[in-house]
Amino acid sequence: MQTLLWAAGGTGFTFFMTALGAAVVFFFKERINSNIQRIFLGFAAGVMIAASVWSLLIPAIEEAESAGQIGWIPAAGGFLLGIGFLMLLDYILPHLHPDAAEPEGPSSPWKRTTLLVLAVTLHNIPEGMAVGLSFALAAQHSDPAMHTAAMALAIGIGIQNFPEGAAISLPLRQEGLSRGRAFLYGGLSGIVEPIFGVLAVVIAGGIQPLMPWLLSFAAGAMMYVVVEELIPEAHLGEHSNIGTLGVMGGFLVMMILDVALG
Repeated sequence: MQTLLWAAGGTGFTFFMTALGAAVVFFFKERINSNIQRIFLGFAAGVMIAASVWSLLIPAIEEAESAGQIGWIPAAGGFLLGIGFLMLLDYILPHLHPDAAEPEGPSSPWKRTTLLVLAVTLHNIPEGMAVGLSFALAAQHSDPAMHTAAMALAIGIGIQNFPEGAAISLPLRQEGLSRGRAFLYGGLSGIVEPIFGVLAVVIAGGIQPLMPWLLSFAAGAMMYVVVEELIPEAHLGEHSNIGTLGVMGGFLVMMILDVALG
């Protein structure tokens, strides 16, 4: 129960940061400057890359090896399953990315605003899983250092959720929604993080030997989001030092958080 509370608190913080980012819709009359958007998207990508390596894949390998397994097998297997999971969601769920002309996935009668929210919601699923699994891992080992590392991951994901919240509320406003509704829908796009974070804790607690697979699964899903969506959007079809520096900055911040606090 205590682990569930910590996971709920950590993912609740990331959800709050998404809502806080969505609140920028009250302060911007026009769309956000393209260079700022590139920095935000690149930063989010960098954080997720570092989190996938330091907070998920390395612990997955260490967990497998401590159980007498070959470390890279569950790490690689779970990673591939995570990629496949996000690819499947991309294929079966209609969604629309900001600045895209046409939605992806099967045809749907849903409004563009609904499809925009779904696109960001899909990306938030692996982030919630990552935070929840980190707290579950710390609880299994009763290790204060691992608990602090889980908190560092929650902080890092929360920081990068701020620009993600803005990245959905502002396009919703441009689609004609009121500022209040754009904020509400943008904030609610992060509600899947507490849901999947707590769900991951429940699954990990019931099937502890699968922890290396679950950790690498979350890493694969996050990396799919980074490579498929965030980095291309950060560069917007052209070489961009600003977007690249955003990725490097996000990676550096998450690496420092994980190493210094974990």
